[in-house]
Amino acid sequence: MSIGATTTMQSIGISFKSFFSLCKPRVTSLIVFTAIIGMFLATPGMVPLPLLIATTIGIAFASGAAAAFNCLIEHKIDAIMARTRGRALPTGQVSSNQTMTFATLLGGTGLAILYFYVNPLTMWLTLATFVGYAVIYTVFLKPATPMNIVIGGASGAMPPILGWAAVNNAVAPESLIMFLIIFAWTPPHFWALALYRREEYAKVGMPMLPVTHGEAFTLLHILLYTIILVAVTMMPYGMGMSGLIYLVSAIILDAIFMAYVIGLYRKYSDDLAKRTFKYSILYLTLLFAALLVDHYWLF
Repeated sequence: MSIGATTTMQSIGISFKSFFSLCKPRVTSLIVFTAIIGMFLATPGMVPLPLLIATTIGIAFASGAAAAFNCLIEHKIDAIMARTRGRALPTGQVSSNQTMTFATLLGGTGLAILYFYVNPLTMWLTLATFVGYAVIYTVFLKPATPMNIVIGGASGAMPPILGWAAVNNAVAPESLIMFLIIFAWTPPHFWALALYRREEYAKVGMPMLPVTHGEAFTLLHILLYTIILVAVTMMPYGMGMSGLIYLVSAIILDAIFMAYVIGLYRKYSDDLAKRTFKYSILYLTLLFAALLVDHYWLF
């Protein structure tokens, strides 16, 4: 291979990596994962493979597009904050026009896949989720109120409903319970991050709860929302949509999460806040995995 061809391939690889990073792959993967769990819990048997593939790709594309629009809208803020200054837009790896084109094509493709290969209901719910995150949360709520993550958390909690709708073409109580779990999980998850990043948020004028109301107030709300979360995670067993495998798993995961939060409330440190944030991601992943294992245990 010639030097020119090698350089071209390297350039393509860098460009792909830059555009891929706009999709916030770690966040998108968790969104897709919970949507897939919603799909499997929507049927007593197995999800047809073509439907599973189409739904996964459609939701992944739409989620990635929403993340890219978020990066576009907040690129000036991202350039200031240490956590985000290395992203593709602030560093000039991609331009604003390229990001807009990429996000539009990716989102449009994802919605088209959902409409033609899944069902219109899933497409419309996904579009509403997209607008809720990329527009209502990012443009209006985030810079306006310290309760932004509570209100805007509804968009992030939608994936299990999307997965359920993809299989059954309906929204059922079971999918709403999964929605409530993520909705209650979001504030303690995000506020743990906001606590140890509060100086960065203050620097850019973002009214996150630790900035506007202080550390003690935020810690109290993390504790209260975690108590709500523990109660909500008991609902799948109480409603009969899961069995003992899930119940035991939820109790253990809840106990560990509560231990982190109580420790944080009693004696705050940035290090413990970081560990609480990291555990919260593992917590949600394992909780939904437990729902899946429990669902198919006697299949």
